Amino acid sequence: MLSPRPLFDRMVPPIAVGCAPLASMPDTFTYSVPETIAHATIRTALDSQLNWLDTAAAYGDGESERRIGTVLRDLGGLPDDAFLETKIGADATGQFNATTVKTRLERSLDLLGMNRLNLVFLHDPEQRPFAEITAPTGPLAMLLEYREQGIIQHLGVAGGPIDIMMQYVDTSVFDAVITHNRYTLLDRSAEPLIAHCDELGIPIFNAAPYGSGILAKGPMQYPRYAYESADTHTVQQALAMEAICARYDIPLAATALQFSLKDMRITSTIVGMSRPERIQQTIDLANIVIPDDCWQELDQLANGSR
Repeated sequence: MLSPRPLFDRMVPPIAVGCAPLASMPDTFTYSVPETIAHATIRTALDSQLNWLDTAAAYGDGESERRIGTVLRDLGGLPDDAFLETKIGADATGQFNATTVKTRLERSLDLLGMNRLNLVFLHDPEQRPFAEITAPTGPLAMLLEYREQGIIQHLGVAGGPIDIMMQYVDTSVFDAVITHNRYTLLDRSAEPLIAHCDELGIPIFNAAPYGSGILAKGPMQYPRYAYESADTHTVQQALAMEAICARYDIPLAATALQFSLKDMRITSTIVGMSRPERIQQTIDLANIVIPDDCWQELDQLANGSR
C-alpha cells in the first residue's frame, strides 16, 4: 500500500502528512496542539517514509507554516528527499484578490524559509465567483505570474464543491488537484472529479479520508464530519461500517485510509496528523490486510445508502 507513486519528475509517498492540525485550531478540530508536539510531529514525518508535508497559509493564519519553517531552519532546509506544498487563498479578513495572493505567498515563503516552492495550490476558490478568481487581474493571474517567474514550479487547485472544481480543472492551467472530504467511505461524490483528472492525466490528491475524524476515532467518540457536527444519517452509516469492520477484527480507520490508498488514480492521500506517534500508526493502518469480503460489505452498504 505504501509504494511511492510518480508526481511530476519524482516519486512521492502515497500518504502526505496534513499539517492543518499542527497549527492548533481547536475551533476546527476540537483540540489544541502545543508547539513542541507540532515540531516533533514534523521531524518524525521528515524522518519517515511519509516525508510529504501538506500545509496552507490559512491554517492558523500562518501558524502551521511558521511551525514547519522553524523545524526546517533547524534542519538546515527541506531534506532533498522530502516534499512540501502549501495553499494560498483568502486572508483572515476574507479578502481574496491578486494583492491578497501576493501578500500571502510572500509571507508563506518567509515563514517556511523557502525561496521557491515545488507546488502551490489556489485554495478554496469557491469563496468567490469563478469569473472573479479567473479575471485577468485576479488571484489566479497572480499565481500564474509567480509560476512564470519560477517561484512556483507547479500550480494546483484545492477546493470543495465538485462542480466548481471541475470548472477549474477545465481551464487547463492547473498541474494538480486536491479534493477533500468528498471521497471517503461515507461520501463518494468526488468520483466524477477523480475520473476527469485521471482522463486528463492531472495528479489528484485526496484529503481527509477520515471525514475529519469520524472514521478514525469512531462515530460515538467523534460524531463530526467535514469539521462540523455529523447528521444522523452519517452517524448511522459510520456505525454500520464500524460494525462490519468489527466482524472482521479490522479498525474502521484502516478501511477508511485504504479506501483512498487502493485507488491508483489518486497520487497521494492527505491525512491530518497531530502527534508524532500518528506517523507510525498511519503506516500500520495502511499495511493491515483487509479481506475482499469486508470491502464488498462496505461497498454494498454505501451503494444502498445512495
